[in-house]
Amino acid sequence: MKYAIVFSAVLAALALSACDRPTVVTPAAVIAVPGPAGPQGATGSTGSTGSTGSTGSTGATGAVGSTGDTGATGDRGKTGGGTVVVVPAAPAPAR
Repeated sequence: MKYAIVFSAVLAALALSACDRPTVVTPAAVIAVPGPAGPQGATGSTGSTGSTGSTGSTGATGAVGSTGDTGATGDRGKTGGGTVVVVPAAPAPAR
C-alpha cells in the first residue's frame, strides 16, 4: 500500500504536466518616434492694402451774436489806514 500511494501521486503529477496550456501573447507596443524636422517653408505673399476711409462732414457754424456776457465790475479798493509798507530792493547779482 505504501508504494501504491507514491505510484499514484507520481502518475497524477505526470498526467497533469502533460497538458498543453495555451500561451497568452501580448502585442508589442507601438512607439512613434518623430523624424528630423523638414526644411522651412517659403515666405507668404504680402496682403493687399486697405481702402482709404471717407472724409468726415464739416461741423455746424455757431449762432451769430452769441458772445458771452461781460463779467461784473469789481468794487473800488479801500484807502489804507496810514500804514506804509517798504519793500527793499533785491541785491544786484555778483559778477
